[in-house]
Amino acid sequence: MTTNIHGDTADLLELALEAARLAGGMLTVDRPADLGVAATKSSPTDVVTEMDTRAEKLIVEFLRARRPHDGFLGEEGAGEAGESGVRWVIDPIDGTVNYLYGLPGWCVSIAAEDEHGGIVGVVEVPTFGETFHAVRGGGAFRNGAPIRAAAPVPLDRALVATGFGYTAERRTRQAAVVAELLPGIRDIRRFGSAAADLCAVACGWVNAYYERGLNPWDLAAGAVIASEAGAEVAQIRAEDDGSNVVVAAAATLHGELVAVLERLGA
Repeated sequence: MTTNIHGDTADLLELALEAARLAGGMLTVDRPADLGVAATKSSPTDVVTEMDTRAEKLIVEFLRARRPHDGFLGEEGAGEAGESGVRWVIDPIDGTVNYLYGLPGWCVSIAAEDEHGGIVGVVEVPTFGETFHAVRGGGAFRNGAPIRAAAPVPLDRALVATGFGYTAERRTRQAAVVAELLPGIRDIRRFGSAAADLCAVACGWVNAYYERGLNPWDLAAGAVIASEAGAEVAQIRAEDDGSNVVVAAAATLHGELVAVLERLGA
C-alpha cells in the first residue's frame, strides 16, 4: 500500500472496506420482504427505497465517527465540504432496481478522493460474496487477489457492457445507439449497476463498458478499480445538461470504441 499527504492510505482503505461490509450485511439481513419504492428522483423509474437511505446513513456515521474532518458526497443527500482534503463519495446501493426486485448484482460503492482524484475505491457485492478494491498506484483486487483487465481485442470480438438512463428521451437515443453498435461487436451485456460494470472490466469479465449520465457516486469507486486494473477510463461527449459518456476498456480497444461512439453520437 502507498501513503499520501492525508496519512496512511491503508487506513482509508480499511475504513472503506469495513463500511461497505457493514452496509452490505445490513442490506442483506434487514431487507424487508415487502420492500417498496420510497421516492422517485429524475423519473418514475429512478427509484429510492428506505434501505438506500438507511445504508447511506450507516456509512456516513461510521466514517464520520472515525474521520470527522472529511467531506462527504452521497447519492441520497449526504453533502459536506470537510476540512481534511479527503471526500468520501458514496452510493449505498448501486443497482437499486436490482435490489428492489430481489435480483443479484447490486452493490455498495465507496470511494475516498482528494484534489487529484480517487485515492481508494471499494465495491462490495453481497449477493455474490465479492469485494473489489483498489488503491491509487497500488493495483486492483477481487477478494484480496490481484485482478487485471482483459488484453485488448478487436472491436468486433468485444463483449461490451452498458446501462441506460431513466428518462424516456435518453433511453430512446441509447436504444438507437445500441442497435447500431451491436452488429459490430461480439455482444452487449446489461447488469444494472455502473460500479459492477466497471469491476467487470477490471476482472476481464467484459472487454469494455460505456454509459451516458453517470453521477459521481456511480463512478467514483469503480473508476479507481478499473484504472488500477489496467483499463483506460475516460469521459467523452459532454452535453449542456452536464452529462457525458463514460468509456472503460483496455487502451487500443478503448480508442476503437470511443471512435464508434463519437460517430454514433452516443
